[in-house]
Amino acid sequence: MGSYQQFKYKKHFIRKNVFMRKHMFLNITVVVALMLAISFCMACSGGQADNHEKIDYTVVENEDLPIELKKLIDNKKQSTLRLTYTTKDYTYIVAGYGTKETSGYSIRVDDVYVSGNAVYADFKLIGPAEGEQVNEVSTTPYIVLKYEKRDESVVFKM
Repeated sequence: MGSYQQFKYKKHFIRKNVFMRKHMFLNITVVVALMLAISFCMACSGGQADNHEKIDYTVVENEDLPIELKKLIDNKKQSTLRLTYTTKDYTYIVAGYGTKETSGYSIRVDDVYVSGNAVYADFKLIGPAEGEQVNEVSTTPYIVLKYEKRDESVVFKM
């Protein structure tokens, strides 16, 4: 290769290299901008992919339950219980964790909300606290929630 051809080749190589660097910088800038936009959108939505509506509910004591619902609970509370019951005005959600060998268990309601076409009810079984005195007697912890009647199906998170 002659010196003119080498010069021409180097000049072409340098132009091509500068062109590729500019495009690479542009591509990286676009990717970073997209990542920032997505992060901003997730932060604004609280990290939730879709919005949900909280439901006002009441924890219902056993003596305030409809008689038919009491019978259903009594028949099924020995095993894990996921039950809904609807009256003219209210929907009841029953969550139970079956028979436990000792006392000291309770159930915490973490969240109840509507998302899409379902009501989501999130429960957690809380065992006896460390050092808590418990009785060696079988118990069947369950909880009943009541809210104004809705048409959505219920999804239990236990």
